[in-house]
Amino acid sequence: MSKQAPVVGFVGGGNMAAALLKGLLEPGDDGGGVSPGSIVVCEPLAVRRRVLKRRFGVNVTADLAQLAEAARTVVLAVKPQVMDEVMSGLSPLLGRGKLVISIAAGVRLSRMEKALGPGVRTIRVMPNTPCLLGSGMSVLCAGATARRKDLAVARTMFEAVGEVLVVEEEKLMDAVTGLSGSGPAYVYLFAEALARGGKAAGLDQETALHLACHTLAGAARMLLESGQGPVELRKAVSSPGGTTLAGLAALASGGFSQTVASAVKAATRRSRELAVDTTGRRS
Repeated sequence: MSKQAPVVGFVGGGNMAAALLKGLLEPGDDGGGVSPGSIVVCEPLAVRRRVLKRRFGVNVTADLAQLAEAARTVVLAVKPQVMDEVMSGLSPLLGRGKLVISIAAGVRLSRMEKALGPGVRTIRVMPNTPCLLGSGMSVLCAGATARRKDLAVARTMFEAVGEVLVVEEEKLMDAVTGLSGSGPAYVYLFAEALARGGKAAGLDQETALHLACHTLAGAARMLLESGQGPVELRKAVSSPGGTTLAGLAALASGGFSQTVASAVKAATRRSRELAVDTTGRRS
């Protein structure tokens, strides 16, 4: 480990952790990024530790105690199903005054606070996979004892990989998970369907998929940059008697809007189910 004491520790070195590392280490608009020597990743798989060390130059370890001693801010970048085990191992090692940030879906702040013990400040974050390209959407919610500066630390970290919103009511995090957390998969499915339709209409697969992906990218940019909402933009390209209205009518007949809304609701329900701990009680 480098002589410079790490100040940010990641428990788990998977894809989302790697995305955050990339964002933190790359120079931003205001100059240099975080030094690799100020980050430590605790990862049980030796092959993954080697990958992270080679790619980012950060400190790596399999020892949770080493991370807990060194890091002032700890990011729990593990699956919800192993969070209880991780927090149980981490709790006696942390001591007071640490900030713990979780990106695990469905794991409530109260569950974290109970498992990690008094004096540990907590923040819950729901990022999504476009963080891997620096175009993510992350939503933050602070725990009961988190300070304003803690929220600023978390915001800065996740702004390195995309946009950030803060919600004050934790109950909204389930809906956030169902919409922006799971939402990219809905878009990928729509891209598949567009390409399939293009192929059925006579295009080859490569051309159809290329058109579908760039159409989605351009439409998303219009939504973000035109200053117009989705209803306005949809009406602007829906000429009476034209091709777009014919396509929209087909989507409506198949219950498209209702089905997408149902997908968000189903993912929201699953997020709530993940909040049930191993004893069957809600966290």
